[in-house]
Amino acid sequence: MKDKAGKMQGQAKQKMPEGQQQAQQSQQRGQQGQERGQQGQERGQQAQQRGQQAQERGRQAQERGRQIPERGRQNLDDAEQEMQDRFDQDYDA
Repeated sequence: MKDKAGKMQGQAKQKMPEGQQQAQQSQQRGQQGQERGQQGQERGQQAQQRGQQAQERGRQAQERGRQIPERGRQNLDDAEQEMQDRFDQDYDA
């Protein structure tokens, strides 16, 4: 019995470093997973910011698109007014 217990104790002492090494590896894998999770979260935030910036650029382009026809209408109104003034000047003379 004593021999069997001593033998088992010796085997346990031999296997202890293996268990410690496995525990360290597991801890490292856990830390790596956590780091990857943080990187993924950062990428998600960056993508969200890019999406918001693109949306803002779209709004700005849409606003510019509205301004152009208004300028065109103003130019048309100015041209009509100029033609009317010339017409009036020609027939007043």
